[in-house]
Amino acid sequence: MEGEAGGSVSCGSWIRRPENVNWVVLARIMARPTSSSSSSVIEIFSFDPNTTSLSSSPLARHELEESDGDPITIAVHPSGDCFVCSTTNGGCKLFELYGQETHLQLSTKELPPLLHAGPQKCLAFSVDGSRFAAGGVDGRLRILEWPTLRIIVDEVRAHKSFRDMDFSLDSEFLASTSTDGSARIWKTEDGVPLMTLARNSDEKIELCRFSKDGTKPFLFCTVQRGDKAVTAVYDISTWNKIGHKRLLGKPASVMSVSLDGKYLALGSKDGDICVVEVKKMEISHWNKRLHLGTSIASLEFCPSQRVVLTTSSQWGAMVTKLNVPADWKEWQIYLLLLGLFLASAVVFYIFFEKSDSFWNFPIAREQTRRNIDSFLGDAQSDDPNVFGPLDM
Repeated sequence: MEGEAGGSVSCGSWIRRPENVNWVVLARIMARPTSSSSSSVIEIFSFDPNTTSLSSSPLARHELEESDGDPITIAVHPSGDCFVCSTTNGGCKLFELYGQETHLQLSTKELPPLLHAGPQKCLAFSVDGSRFAAGGVDGRLRILEWPTLRIIVDEVRAHKSFRDMDFSLDSEFLASTSTDGSARIWKTEDGVPLMTLARNSDEKIELCRFSKDGTKPFLFCTVQRGDKAVTAVYDISTWNKIGHKRLLGKPASVMSVSLDGKYLALGSKDGDICVVEVKKMEISHWNKRLHLGTSIASLEFCPSQRVVLTTSSQWGAMVTKLNVPADWKEWQIYLLLLGLFLASAVVFYIFFEKSDSFWNFPIAREQTRRNIDSFLGDAQSDDPNVFGPLDM
């Protein structure tokens, strides 16, 4: 879905709906035909997994007020019932979804703690949906309890200016990076700054994502060392760096981790993407020049398919099917278990019938038969009228 003439896609995200249905929300900046100013719209599209494409027309559309300015970034709640969009002039707005695909409606609400907060570079919901964080261009960090909007953290000088942020799988930590190359870890329960990640004087930590598989408690960060770009891995139990690897080979503009934690994706500043298998830390999929010559603004894995959504100002939104091994479906696992059970039953039956086991030994069967015949014969000879008629 390429950007229309006079307009561009500024950001986008997946919306996970019930029964593995997925939608995509896109924010567009459209040029006004009769004015030098621009208008901005929020649109929601359906996704067809069979054709790996978005619908040609939106399911719902909302035009932002001119006073709001242009959209910057979007964060979708894990429930899929709402999302937050930050704008250049209007702070943050909450969008709630009503109805089904055939009759979808969007309603907007103000977020009082973020109503006049200024441009927010980073927005993120915790994995369990109980926390919401916003990092401003001015370096101010706010963490809110959701949906009560109770302020947990309001740190004016958290960073020089926010670059990226992400919640840990258990929602206990928030990692954030700054445009000056620093990275900090926060306790989300009380907002206490836990620590600042160690780095060399020639290093700039730019992007951060926590692992999501539940077994490897890692934090992935892209680190720029002069003209070299590497992906570093930190152990979150000690916050020490345990290694690094050169994956994308060029400066990254965005990073994402799949919901099951199996894959890590990086998007470059000149339009490439690479997808890495976390277990081996090896590249499984690579798309060169996907958004030719344009920095990738957003990159996100589909919640239930091996598909990624990417956006850029020049090429708009694209959905790309990944060339990675197919995952086992639930019915396939059950079918395999049933097959193993039936096979084991057949093997056991054959072994029982053909083997000379204690219970199936031929001599044992003959000996048992002779013993039974001898017992019945002795009983009949000793008392032939045991079962005779009764004298009434």
